[in-house]
Amino acid sequence: MGNTGRRWAWVAVLLVGVGLHLLVLETLAGTGTGTGTVTFVPALILLGASVAPATFLAFAQSLPGRRPVPGSVVGVAALLGGVIGVVAAGWLEYDALHRLGVLPMALVGLAEETAKLIVPAGILLLWHRHRSPAEGLVIGVASGAGFAALETMGYAFAAFVGSQGNLGEVEQTLLVRGLTAPAAHLAWTGLTAAALFAFAAAPGGRKLAAFLLTFAAAVTLHTCWDTFGTQPAYVFIGGVSLGWLLLRLHLDRERPPASGTPVVPASRETAAHPG
Repeated sequence: MGNTGRRWAWVAVLLVGVGLHLLVLETLAGTGTGTGTVTFVPALILLGASVAPATFLAFAQSLPGRRPVPGSVVGVAALLGGVIGVVAAGWLEYDALHRLGVLPMALVGLAEETAKLIVPAGILLLWHRHRSPAEGLVIGVASGAGFAALETMGYAFAAFVGSQGNLGEVEQTLLVRGLTAPAAHLAWTGLTAAALFAFAAAPGGRKLAAFLLTFAAAVTLHTCWDTFGTQPAYVFIGGVSLGWLLLRLHLDRERPPASGTPVVPASRETAAHPG
């Protein structure tokens, strides 16, 4: 029952999140355009920016054949990863802008992908119990989810102010950025964090090269996303990113032992191989 509930937790997150968002939206639509309406806008933006990232994070955490990452670790990664990632990316981009005069898109991608890895790297250093790529992927997805939600909230607020309170502009911003978040920030940070945890679990030249290549690929995909800015480009880049992430999720599943192979308890296995 517990495994079944965990497996379908992402559906509950999606339904509850969408339901609350629609409830707030209906309240806004039914209370006119006075001061009271404005007080509901933060709730609308918060829910609209968080539902899709939270749903995909719950999906990544709930797949069968995976050891779940403790909720406290996921929560820390999402909260601190979002806040520290956004702040660090802002400072890195601000510094580059003042040094170079014009901020190339490649530096935006490099700054944001680096910033989003700060908290996963910190968790890797402090959380010594597990260092598997599967756990690194979930932690990276959590950090990317926090970053994506906060960034979307900023864009939605800017749309609200810039359109002088046009909720249609806000909803369009929330919808587009919310739906694309799993194929962008969540995918890129999840993949790079998984590669980082894989290197930490078994340090070596090949694992280091794999991490560096994965990070470079994430920066490249991020740069292309920001540079082209067309619907076909978003579909293609998002498809590549999300497909790669789903493949990684599948490959990182723990395979059950072959039929007829006895399962050795961890304590007995350790005693048999003390070295």
